[in-house]
Order: sequence, then C-alpha cells, then structure tokens
Amino acid sequence: MNPNNYLDIHPEVENAINDKLPIVALESSIISHGMPYPNNVETALMVEETVRVNNAIPATIAIIKGRLKVGLTKEEIELLATNDEVRKISRRDLAVAVSQKLSGSTTVASTMIIANLSKIAVFATGGIGGVHRGAEKTFDISADLEELSKTNVCVVCAGTKAILDIGLTLEYLETKGVPVIGYKTSELPAFYSSKSGFNVDYEIKTTSDIAKILKTKWGLSIKGGVLVANPIPKKFELESVMMNEAINESIIEADKEKITGKEITPYLLAKVNEITQGKSLNANIKLIQNNAALAAKIALHYLK
Repeated sequence: MNPNNYLDIHPEVENAINDKLPIVALESSIISHGMPYPNNVETALMVEETVRVNNAIPATIAIIKGRLKVGLTKEEIELLATNDEVRKISRRDLAVAVSQKLSGSTTVASTMIIANLSKIAVFATGGIGGVHRGAEKTFDISADLEELSKTNVCVVCAGTKAILDIGLTLEYLETKGVPVIGYKTSELPAFYSSKSGFNVDYEIKTTSDIAKILKTKWGLSIKGGVLVANPIPKKFELESVMMNEAINESIIEADKEKITGKEITPYLLAKVNEITQGKSLNANIKLIQNNAALAAKIALHYLK
C-alpha cells in the first residue's frame, strides 16, 4: 500500500511541497509530554511563527485518530495539549497507533519517519533522545539514535537532552555513522548550556554549507540523518553545575519511584523544572525557538 494513503497533509504544507518552498518539520511530544498547559500551546504556536518569520513553512507532526498529520490546526494543537489519552508515539508505536486509530504526539524518531514520507528534509526540535545515564545496566537507549542512522532527515537541536549521558550518546552516533555538526561551535551544547566538554565532529559556520553537506550525503546515497547542534543563546543558558545537581536529584527521585521506559524523560524534565523554579522551562522554550529559526535558514538553502 502507498504510505501516502496514511498521510493528511495540511493545505499550507501541501502547497509548499508542490511549489518547492522551504519547510521545517516540528515534533509534537513537547506539546503533550514536554511542557505544562498552557505553555505547551503557546510554545508550539510561537515556534511555528518563528519558522514563518524566517521564510519557511512550519509542519508540526502528530497522529490524530490514526491519521498521520503533517501540519496541524490550532484545534489539533489544543487537543494534544489537553487530552490525557494522547500517547507518546515512537517508531515501535506507529503501526499500532495508525491501525487502531489512536491519537498521539511524535518523538524525534517518529517525526523523522513522517517527515521523510512527506519529503520534508529539515526538522527542528529541542534536544534529541540518547543514551540514558546508567544505560550499561538498563540498556535504555532512545530510538531517536537508531532513526538518525537510517532516515534521511536533518535534525536541528540544542544537543541531547541534559538528563542523558552525552559521551555515550556521541559514541553511539559515531558507531552508526551519523555526522554531528556544530553550528558555529566546536563543542556539543548540553541543552540548557552551550558547553558540554565534548567536541562535535565538525564545526560549520554557515547554513549554506550545512545545506551542501545534506545534498552531498544523500547524493552519495549514504542513508541516514545529519545532526546539527545549535547552542542555546548565551543570555538564556543556565549554569551547568546547578543544572547537573538538579538532574542528579531528579534521577534519584525517579529511581525511588521506579519510573522507567518512555515515562522517564517527561518525568525528569518536569522534576528539573520544579527544582529550578521554572528556569529550565524558560530556557527550553528559548532554545526551541532558536533551533526553529536555524532550521528554516537551512531549509531555504537546501532548496537552492
């Protein structure tokens, strides 16, 4: 069966595809599982507007009643933000969600899959999933990393989520052949902070050069994504010692409450926000907006 039979592409996005205009895919798990209401709705709409201001078309992706939605209405964003039955959908969940007509928000992995089906090459998110701390015991490794190794989408992020093991995540990406590019930085950002102590593979200083890398990689038939790391703007970053203390405290609490699997990331993000008295949420919003702007510029050059 044609995969397009499962897609509902918003008219604005469909027109952009047909007219070969730049498009930026956006995930939706941040709406349902990443932020409290109404910050989640406000952020989703603000990020879409940021993409438009930077001369591209936003395509927020989700699953609504079994349909793969590429571009959402405001009502659909509101549904994701307020309905407790909305699930978090990754690669393993897509077939079940579609066949059983479920509604769900997309992770980095599932957003990449649906973006690729829609021929959208550039995707902006906050931070990717990765290797969790203590993964040598739990084997908790995000499906985002595997997806980056096989799906032809450029993912613009502020590094891995700060709750993860950054060093092991980079090792995994190297093994899978995923290039990690720093935009105007030689160091991988650590989500809330511009510094992590770990180097990227390549520092690239222009969006036109990043677009050339994408075209060349896929032109050579080298399957898989490209990770573009974009540091949070200096004026919004949080002090790394404070953040590490908050994260470590949150991990201890998660262990006590036996929080595991796909519930762990939303739990830790909420706990860190509570400990930092809202500072981490504000930083999260600012870095996503920053990534959306960069992704729009890359998408524009990719089509030239």
